[in-house]
Amino acid sequence: MKKKAIVVLMCAAISLAAAGCGQKAAPEGGQAVTTAQTAGDAAQVQGLTEAIAEQPVLLTSAGQSADYEMVKTMLDKNDIKCEKNSLATSADLDGVKTLMLAVGGSSKGLGAAGIDANGELERVTELVDAAKEKGIIVIAVHVGGEARRGELSDKFIAPSLEKADYAIVVADGDKDGLMKGIAAKAGIPFDEVSSMADVVPKLGAAFK
Repeated sequence: MKKKAIVVLMCAAISLAAAGCGQKAAPEGGQAVTTAQTAGDAAQVQGLTEAIAEQPVLLTSAGQSADYEMVKTMLDKNDIKCEKNSLATSADLDGVKTLMLAVGGSSKGLGAAGIDANGELERVTELVDAAKEKGIIVIAVHVGGEARRGELSDKFIAPSLEKADYAIVVADGDKDGLMKGIAAKAGIPFDEVSSMADVVPKLGAAFK
């Protein structure tokens, strides 16, 4: 009986440990589902239904990745002119009607810019807060897919999306539903697309 009691207690401890890791028990032959995935799956979001943005546009990075240049190319394809400043602050918002954030962290990019992750977080937060105070439309774009997720990149997701007016995300970058969940909680339009090429028309449609 003692052995049986020990086995029961061990099983209970293992179950509690799994629950503490934020996971549900995996279905047979499947993978465990994280709480972030569950929240993302349950989140209700709607895509953009009408144009909300206007020029002039200020494009900046949130994380100093090369995705910043990709978003610039996407704007060019829509003949949308923008002021490019990867280290923009509130001082650069004069006359701006739309602030666009290219979300994705890069340790190499941060090093080249001479800023660390905490400094970049402070810059992005200050910039977005100032844009909201001025009534500037904020659009967050995550185009880097799964490669732009992880501990570093994830630091910049919430500060970029929580106060945005619209978000466009390449699906591979949001397999866990993190960004979808943030958009649902913030009540903002959220468009998930299958590839970077599909971001181009979404960006175009966002502008009046």
